[in-house]
Amino acid sequence: EGNNAGWRTDPQLSGKAGCMGDIGTHAWHLCEYVTGLKVVELCAELNTFVPGRPIDDDGVAMMRMEEGVKALLSASQVAVGEANNINIRVYGEKGGIQWVQEHPNQLFLKKGNSPEEVMHIGGNHPYLGKNTRWNIRTPGGHPEGFIEAFANIYRNFALTVKAKMKKAPPSADILDFPDVYDGVRGMQFIETVVESGWSDGPKWIKWRE
Repeated sequence: EGNNAGWRTDPQLSGKAGCMGDIGTHAWHLCEYVTGLKVVELCAELNTFVPGRPIDDDGVAMMRMEEGVKALLSASQVAVGEANNINIRVYGEKGGIQWVQEHPNQLFLKKGNSPEEVMHIGGNHPYLGKNTRWNIRTPGGHPEGFIEAFANIYRNFALTVKAKMKKAPPSADILDFPDVYDGVRGMQFIETVVESGWSDGPKWIKWRE
């Protein structure tokens, strides 16, 4: 293993969580960000497949969220053949949506009694919300995704600081970035998922604020 993998899998350097602390936290935060709901309880199974590795390199968590919503999180560093493939699926009473990071400019809309629809980002499509249009940086047809997402976070943070310096209230659009509270909740996720995942048998753990 290279140096990067070395420190990430050393609990003395990276902490008590491996895969779930590295990429599982991003999946959890996406779940809360996309739904607008908080996780209140979870039950996890953590696995270590690489011989001699002291922390998890694979895991799954069933999560109970506010308003009775259920979520399933799966994260793995040993899924051979996969790259950084993030899949988000949300299902409701009338249909579902799916977003795939490897096709970032498309949103798949699934309905029970009609063919699947593909919605495209870019341009000024009427189905795009105000916040979505605010975060689009290129015309339709140009690939846009991972790097631009970081650029949007940095821009929104900088504009918020600028507004504060002018003693002006920042708009809802520019407040769209993770804050200290999100970071603290990320640490709470790690503590909760590790406690549940390494317990004897499936164990539901309530979220500890």
